[in-house]
Amino acid sequence: MWIRLLSSALLLTLLAGCASGPHADPRDPLEPLNRSVMRFNDSVDAAVVRPVAVAYRDTVPAPVRTGVNNFFGNWRDLWSALNAALQARPQQAAENFMRFNVNTFMGLGGVLDIATEMGIPRTTLDVGHTLARWGVPPGPYLVLPLMGPSTVRDSLGMVVDAQGDLVTQGVDHATTQNTLVLVRIVDGRTELLPATDMLDQIALDRYVFVRDAHLQRRLSQIGRETESVRYDLDE
Repeated sequence: MWIRLLSSALLLTLLAGCASGPHADPRDPLEPLNRSVMRFNDSVDAAVVRPVAVAYRDTVPAPVRTGVNNFFGNWRDLWSALNAALQARPQQAAENFMRFNVNTFMGLGGVLDIATEMGIPRTTLDVGHTLARWGVPPGPYLVLPLMGPSTVRDSLGMVVDAQGDLVTQGVDHATTQNTLVLVRIVDGRTELLPATDMLDQIALDRYVFVRDAHLQRRLSQIGRETESVRYDLDE
C-alpha cells in the first residue's frame, strides 16, 4: 500500500513540474501541489489522527508510552545499522547493531532502552540518508499524501525503507501487523503533539514554516558534507 502511495505521489510530482510560478522558491518548484496536499493532510490529521493521539497521551500511562516508543525505536536501530554499513560507517553500524541486540535480549524485546543506559549511542539512518551519502541530490521539496514533508530523493528512499520495515515485512499475521502499524502511527503523532500545538499558534505562513523547518532539520540530520546540492536556507 505504502509503495503504491509513494509511487503515485512521485508520478504527480512529474506531472506537476510546470505548476510553479516565476517567483517559486528554488527548493520548492511544486509549491501549488504541495500546498494542496498539505491542506488534505491537515484535514485528515484534525479529523482523525490528532484526536486519537491526544486520547492516547491522556489515557495511556507515560511508562507504557515510553515502552511503546522504545519498542519501535529498537526496530529502527537494526535498519539504521544496515544503512550505516551501506554508507561505509562501521562505527555507527556496530553501535546500532549492538543497540538492537542489547535491547532485544536484555530489554524485553526493546521495550526497555538498556542500550542508552549503557551509553551506546543511536544514529538514526535511512535510505534517503544513504543516497545522500553517495551524492544523490535531494531534488524538489515534496509533501506526500498522509505522510507529510519529504523530498524526491527521500521519497524514493522511503520505497526501499518500506521493504526493510520489520513491522510490515517481518510480521505475517495480518491483524497483528495492522495493529502494530496503527500503534506506531499514533505513537509517532503523539511525539509531535507539542510541536504542532506550538505551530498552530504561529501567525506566519504555516506551509512555509513547516517546509523550511523540515529542510533545515533534514540537512542537519544528513550533514552538510554529504549533500551534493546545498540549499541556502536564508534566501
